[in-house]
Amino acid sequence: MNILISNDDGVFAPGLAAVAGALAQDARSVCVVAPDRNRSGASNSLTLDRPLEAYTHESGFISLNGTPTDCVHLGVSGLFSDNVQPDLVVSGINAGANLGCDVLYSGTVAAAMEGRNCRLPPIAVSLCSFHPQHYDTAAEIVRVLVSRLESLVVAPRTVLNVNVPDLPLEQIKGIHVTRLGHRLAGEPPVEVQDPRGRTRYWIAGTGDAADADPGTDFYAVEAGYVSITPLQIDMTHYTGMDNLGLWLEELN
Repeated sequence: MNILISNDDGVFAPGLAAVAGALAQDARSVCVVAPDRNRSGASNSLTLDRPLEAYTHESGFISLNGTPTDCVHLGVSGLFSDNVQPDLVVSGINAGANLGCDVLYSGTVAAAMEGRNCRLPPIAVSLCSFHPQHYDTAAEIVRVLVSRLESLVVAPRTVLNVNVPDLPLEQIKGIHVTRLGHRLAGEPPVEVQDPRGRTRYWIAGTGDAADADPGTDFYAVEAGYVSITPLQIDMTHYTGMDNLGLWLEELN
């Protein structure tokens, strides 16, 4: 298959090289288009206020001065691969988990989502440590998943969110299908003064897990299992539509 790879950690991130090398073993072609710098937390944002610039590195990887979604948006068109459109988008390997509510902000997940119209369901893959040691583990997990992806039957526009414990491959206990857990609210923003006396604000870290029960992605990763959560693009809350309709009838 033809695979487009992106990430949100930037074109020089070790996880990007690891997954590209692993998937190149079996793919017909691999095209890598990634941000020129770390764009973690960019979510699904597109750059609409300026044109984008592309640069091809010695590695053959292409960087854009834009967001992860920009990279895949351009990449799926075949613009950087002789008009060959990808069968699959893989995003990662992210340095750090994307569990529970993290998917709302994650550029890694957003890049995968932008591949939702490709022939095969896109994969976002994260290694669950902020100082990862075992990119090779996550790369091999992704390679195996991709090798079997043709036989997977899921609804159109399903995204597979994969989180891998930062362990040697032989210590991975297996793979669990999971639902998203939930985090507590994050810490409040941190106010700081710059050297010129101006007030600035740092966005604080994410909250601890509030729902890490069996069946969640948090639980699986903590127990040493790879977590795979199928995500849907359609965010409609169907079970709430009837109650909303009744509420509107009362307003009328």
